[in-house]
Amino acid sequence: MEEQLHLNLARFSKGAYVILAEDKHIADRFFIIHEGSVLLSKEVHTAGEKDEILGPGDFFGVVSTMSGHSNIETAQATTDVVMVAVRQEQYSRFIQNNTPAAKKILLQFSKRMRHLNQTLAGLNLKKDAHTDVNRLFHVAEYYAKECLFKQAHYAYNRYIKLYPNGNLRQKAEENLKKIAPHIKKPRREFKPNEMTRTYHKDDMIFAESEPGEEIFIISSGSVKITKVSKNSELLLAILKAGDIFGEMALLESKPRDAGAVAFEECELMVVNRENFDHMIKTQPQLIAKLTTLLAERIWMSYRQLANTQINDSLGRMYDMLLIQLEKKHNNLDDRGQCRFDFGTKEIISMTGLSQADGYAALHKLLQIEIVVIKENKVVVTNVSEFCRQAAFYRKKLEIEKNRRGKQ
Repeated sequence: MEEQLHLNLARFSKGAYVILAEDKHIADRFFIIHEGSVLLSKEVHTAGEKDEILGPGDFFGVVSTMSGHSNIETAQATTDVVMVAVRQEQYSRFIQNNTPAAKKILLQFSKRMRHLNQTLAGLNLKKDAHTDVNRLFHVAEYYAKECLFKQAHYAYNRYIKLYPNGNLRQKAEENLKKIAPHIKKPRREFKPNEMTRTYHKDDMIFAESEPGEEIFIISSGSVKITKVSKNSELLLAILKAGDIFGEMALLESKPRDAGAVAFEECELMVVNRENFDHMIKTQPQLIAKLTTLLAERIWMSYRQLANTQINDSLGRMYDMLLIQLEKKHNNLDDRGQCRFDFGTKEIISMTGLSQADGYAALHKLLQIEIVVIKENKVVVTNVSEFCRQAAFYRKKLEIEKNRRGKQ
């Protein structure tokens, strides 16, 4: 007989802190408000975000709990409050009996992730970029300019198919002819009922702003998630076997918020809308995994957003590598090395620095010999020493900033 799920009630008096971001401890539970209200504030605010009052039925703390990282928000009781506490290991069984709650959490995560992606890419959030029918064409133009012809070929073709009467159709067709000699092996077109698909390195799986009705689970290989903005490409994530992506378009019934490209040859499992709705009810473990992955991405996006607020290029490079160490759940006191799956081009793209500033900052970082390039991959040779130096450099920047502020 299956063991019943026992959830604890947590009671806090008015004014008490439920979550304090400054504590930086790893969260082990999230909360659903039963009675009363809570003031929720983020450690880092994005454009359009503000502190909010949560009431009965609302939840908080899910991102940190499910990602296994430190808190990114502060929660304070504005009244006496009673809440249900859900531990990370209870989540699968919790959503099995609370399908509406699972859908609500996933939808909220998806909306927050879309907002963060747009903020990180520097888009004007007062205008929905997806309403521009030429967006897909401009994505293709960027890739063609950068001589990334496989991605450009895909995006031009999708624009022509989706907008047969588009005002840039003729130009898209002309550009396709120009890049045709560079396409040695066109990306294979898959049938809707093909639930297992193989993509070669640099194949575009989908482009941002095109419709999406499928999510993908990586069986092998890796996939990079990118966003094109202001004539540059921002690397949002590199996903590996077991990761899930593409869920945002399906959850919100909106166009793709970012593009997905095979970082290396990969095999993907495909889940359509009908199968996904069935999965929520019958496969809580998979939905729990999706929630965990989304929580991880949201946590990463807030850390990346904080990174963009560091004006010093070297400081930003230090911080971005620290973020990547935290993402891998490394023991930051470990004196051993950590080898990343990315190289110099990718780490610069993650920081959003220009090529010139990025390579200059990386050159300075390589001179300390704690960060090296081996076989075109970034390697931190001593994790604890790197973290110590990163903290020292960050403190130095804060002192200089305070000094300038007093002048």
